[in-house]
Amino acid sequence: MRQSSNSLIVLSACAMAALGLTMIAVPERAMAQIAVSITLAPPELPVYEQPVLAEEGGIWAPGYWDYNPQAGYFWVPGTWVQPPQVGLLWTPGYWGWGNGGYLWNDGYWGPTVGFYGGVAYGFGYSGRGYSGGHWQGRQFYYNTAVSHVNVTNIHNTYTKTIVNNTTVNRVSFNGGKGGITARPTAAEQVAARAPHQPATTLQVQHRQAAMADHSLSASVNHGKPEIAATSRPAEFTGQGAVKTSSAPVATPAEKRAPIHAADLPVVAHQALPSTGDVQRDKVNQRQQDDLRDKQETQRQALQQQQAADHERAAKLPSTSANVNELEQQHQAQTQALAQRHTQEQKTLQETQGKKPEGKAEAPHT
Repeated sequence: MRQSSNSLIVLSACAMAALGLTMIAVPERAMAQIAVSITLAPPELPVYEQPVLAEEGGIWAPGYWDYNPQAGYFWVPGTWVQPPQVGLLWTPGYWGWGNGGYLWNDGYWGPTVGFYGGVAYGFGYSGRGYSGGHWQGRQFYYNTAVSHVNVTNIHNTYTKTIVNNTTVNRVSFNGGKGGITARPTAAEQVAARAPHQPATTLQVQHRQAAMADHSLSASVNHGKPEIAATSRPAEFTGQGAVKTSSAPVATPAEKRAPIHAADLPVVAHQALPSTGDVQRDKVNQRQQDDLRDKQETQRQALQQQQAADHERAAKLPSTSANVNELEQQHQAQTQALAQRHTQEQKTLQETQGKKPEGKAEAPHT
């Protein structure tokens, strides 16, 4: 959470040489003019699930590898954190190669997300920008396609599938051998120069707790920390603590059964394979497009109806029983619509898959 720290400067030159470190000058925006440059690259990012949002208004701060001169790299688990003020977003820090070593670049809070080395931290941080949610007035809206929130309790959500055209890997640093080659855009450079705020007190405490946890040291966990993420800062035990996974992790939208029509994917047009009969292909495609248009209209209508239900419910005295009843009703509606659409698609495919009957020849006279 810093460009440099005083604790990194107290080593003697001999001790630093033994650890493969060098002293270099850092940019003027650093907290100190001298920082430690590390010649050993940080480990790969571990695979893990995002814990459920603990408190509305929180914004995801992804996990990252930090460095302690006495122990080497250690993992700082990802966590949900409250921004220092409304309207701010978190730009994660990143390791960058320069002057013969790796140097940590601090994360910061600002009105827009800046450059974070192109590192694909996940959960909305694909390497550029942030797709996990956005501010709308004084309220933060969460994209349930990539952010794990309980939609039963939090209704300021939407679902927008993110198509990532870049190669996603687990490399945790920019530049150097095997590093990410991304460079900041003009907009990201503006964001870095604009006024912004450093990590909050809770984020600093979170990092300090991680540094004190021996199991999070890379020399102990060999790049697979026991706790990879947590729902609250500095809480590494309990239900909110998430362990590293050995298998690919599904996105929240893939794991969670749809509750609202907004959770369903947009019904997209699809090109049908050729049957070898041009006229038949045209008829089949027209039928498919008509069905798609009808189903998407129905999905949007249900989405608008359910949104209106929430608006009406917000004006009435709220109890957990009423909220649960409404969500159960919405889930039943959504699943019934999804099942009906699936059956309609199946029926159309079966109908179009049948060979058309040939015309009967007229009897000879």
